[in-house]
Amino acid sequence: MAETVENLALTPGGRFAVGTTEFTAIDFETTGLHPGHVVEVAAVRIRADGTVLREFSTLVNPGPGVDPGPAHVHRITRRELDGAPYLGEVLGDFLDVCQGSVLVGHNLPFEARFLDGESGRLGARIPAMPGVCTLAAARRALRLPNYRLATVAEAVGVGEFAAHTALADAYVCARIVTTLVNTHGLRFTERPVFPELPRFAPARRLSPRRVVVPSGGTWMADFVDRVPEAAFGATGSLQDAYVELLGNALADRHISDAEARALGAAASAAGMSDTDLHRVHTGFVKAMRELAESDGVITAEEERDLHAVAAALRVPETLHGLRVTEAASGVRRRVLVLGAGLAEDDLRAAVLDAGLQLAKKLTASVTHLAVGSGVPPAEPRIARAGELGAKVLGVAEAREELGLVPRPAPVSAPIPVPPPAPIPALVAPVHRPVYAAEQRTAVFVPYPQPPVPHGHIPPAPSPPSVALWGGRALMGFGVLLMFITVLALFGGAGLAAGVFVGVLGVGGLLGGWQIAVRA
Repeated sequence: MAETVENLALTPGGRFAVGTTEFTAIDFETTGLHPGHVVEVAAVRIRADGTVLREFSTLVNPGPGVDPGPAHVHRITRRELDGAPYLGEVLGDFLDVCQGSVLVGHNLPFEARFLDGESGRLGARIPAMPGVCTLAAARRALRLPNYRLATVAEAVGVGEFAAHTALADAYVCARIVTTLVNTHGLRFTERPVFPELPRFAPARRLSPRRVVVPSGGTWMADFVDRVPEAAFGATGSLQDAYVELLGNALADRHISDAEARALGAAASAAGMSDTDLHRVHTGFVKAMRELAESDGVITAEEERDLHAVAAALRVPETLHGLRVTEAASGVRRRVLVLGAGLAEDDLRAAVLDAGLQLAKKLTASVTHLAVGSGVPPAEPRIARAGELGAKVLGVAEAREELGLVPRPAPVSAPIPVPPPAPIPALVAPVHRPVYAAEQRTAVFVPYPQPPVPHGHIPPAPSPPSVALWGGRALMGFGVLLMFITVLALFGGAGLAAGVFVGVLGVGGLLGGWQIAVRA
């Protein structure tokens, strides 16, 4: 983990409950993978129960003439950056939101490296803040084909959002961490420690970007969400970041040769070799081909788009023999799950892991509607699904109908932690910032102590045991003999007698100490 962020793991077996801890979900849009500059920053501060406390977002000017990077992914132009503030002008506002909270990011080590680099250029010394990576936490809690932000968001019931817009990504990340904490029961492996962050002058201007939610997904976006992580080879924060970029570039179905070259150049500049890129590209296209063929149907649209992607990524050999098969030889199943509980999240994850299509909204292509126990019977989508010919089932019924096994074990074991100590669960940090609407600085107030139950009488301390008193008495006798020996020697007593009495004193002192310790 980078220097400005100290990793704080969330696991199913963590020792410390999150309680009322506050989180700040962050996201940066950047000029590349690494090294590079930040061109947009966002932070969303929330309570553990999901209450949004504050948000902050702005475009950031990386410097005159600096290329904005993969504009086909983050859709930020150089013209927009010309009128935006520099990072040094808004860093104070960003840190103001983060003060006294746990940072959250999807692939947080990647985000933290950019924060390190930019703060280093500015000469700002930022102490290490506690942070949680939702990508790592999701790997421990959910079994999914991959752990891209969009895939994890689908598994916890987040609908469509403007991916690679910093504020939208930060909000989704905030939703993921609160779901993992409240629905899936993840806890801290250690208590967060909050440093005092440096204070800077507030920004005189911000340049927030308008967030536009896409009107609908594409068939390729659906495939990208189901591509198994194993297809990419070894994982790491850099490769995870590249897979995220590539997946978002492919999700709109169109990736030109120029876009593919730009992605490759960004990966090469960050240290990925040509072999790494070829492995990731080959795995991506092969996996999408397998998903397209899994239902026995290859449409002309799918065949055309897949060949265009394979050519742009320079792996055309992966589609050798792919042909259009308009006659359906299989059955496509598209599942929409309603509800926000643990059973609903597990079903969504199981649908994705089985390679089935998981719908974000109700359309005519949905074949199964799974309704959670907390969804009211009057929910309009239930009746509408019946009109569209979809099967309406409970969560357990849907599992059986779709042939999905019960909740699988997490993809990786929780981080080993020592057995819980007999201490109270974490309720909150010692201090937290409370923001007044008219103030730009944090006022720190102590959290109240837990109330003492009415009628509670603290237990009386146990009296010292007989052995303890005996040990103390023997120690005192030993000290007295040693004192007498010293006085006698100064008074002219014989050396032999003095040594004998002194040895008796030391023996009494050590023997008494051993008895007292055992008692």
